[in-house]
Amino acid sequence: MCGGCVKTKYPARGNTCLENGSYLLNYLGCIECKKRDFVMITNRTSEEEDGEEIITYDHVCKTCHHVIAKHEYTFSVVDDYQEYTMLCLLCGKAEDSISVLPDDPQLMTPLF
Repeated sequence: MCGGCVKTKYPARGNTCLENGSYLLNYLGCIECKKRDFVMITNRTSEEEDGEEIITYDHVCKTCHHVIAKHEYTFSVVDDYQEYTMLCLLCGKAEDSISVLPDDPQLMTPLF
């Protein structure tokens, strides 16, 4: 991974978890070939482990194939919630949790 290719290492992205794609606003350009071209996704793998889906891939410079960052995205269902996480030097770090129920119990306000 290359910290010289990005503006901010692991920027906080709130609840934006990318399963695919690249956060190009954080991309300065390739430190190896000095060009700012498209970022390719290579070595994409998807595996399931103990009910958790893990997707990993590399962000690579289109021109010289320098590895800019390694991206990891996870998805799992815990109790009544879908849990998402993302960790990537380029795309940042984020977590999200979404209820699978019609009404999210955490958002319900008590009546009394």
